[in-house]
Amino acid sequence: MDGRSDHSNYRADNKVNSTQNLQSGDRQPRRYSSEESRRLLIEATLDSIVEVGFSSTSVSEIVTRANLSRGMVHLYFDNKDALLVAAARHSAEVYYGTLSEQLETAGSSPQEILETIILGDLGEELLNERTIKIWFAFRGEAHANGAIAQYSDTRDDYLRDLIFKAFAEIAAAQKMSEPEKVARDATHGTLALLEGMWTDYLLHHDSFSRASAARIIFRFLSALFPRHFNLDGASAAKNQPCTSS
Repeated sequence: MDGRSDHSNYRADNKVNSTQNLQSGDRQPRRYSSEESRRLLIEATLDSIVEVGFSSTSVSEIVTRANLSRGMVHLYFDNKDALLVAAARHSAEVYYGTLSEQLETAGSSPQEILETIILGDLGEELLNERTIKIWFAFRGEAHANGAIAQYSDTRDDYLRDLIFKAFAEIAAAQKMSEPEKVARDATHGTLALLEGMWTDYLLHHDSFSRASAARIIFRFLSALFPRHFNLDGASAAKNQPCTSS
């Protein structure tokens, strides 16, 4: 056998061995753009939190899931803590982005806006087994990590103000005394009920009913604003905006 044959056989053997290594799971990290690498690391972080918990989400666990090298974490996020903050921010952005899309198709009346927020918050797209684990994992770390804390609350100022303004308009339309105070109390009460429903979903997932959860909140609102809500949600003048008298 000549030297060329030996060289060809060597390359063929190496190709077979490389293929076998890949098939056995000994894969080398792939190359991605910086944006794609960041996305993969964030998604791997969230997947790890869901499957093994926050405390077991290590850099090794993350890069293994993302099929990237450890150096990528330091290149794009400096350290694990910064990556966790980025993952928390991403979760918040997904929540608000989804809710904003739902509000784009909502009616213009304040009660319809509130109905959309409530049903959206309790809907499968926002409240599910994955999001509940991520949400409470970050909420558990919020007291010790101020950076995570700012993204671990689905009730930010924008959403709170949106709810408050809707209730203030309804209270004024019903000619209630001190409509701003009524709106403030209704806002806090509604947010507290929604928070409670997320906790109930976490603890009693098998028996949780989205329809029952929504009905409970709308019962509360229909008692406060009978002209604008019933047990099914927004009522009566739902197709027309309320205006102050």
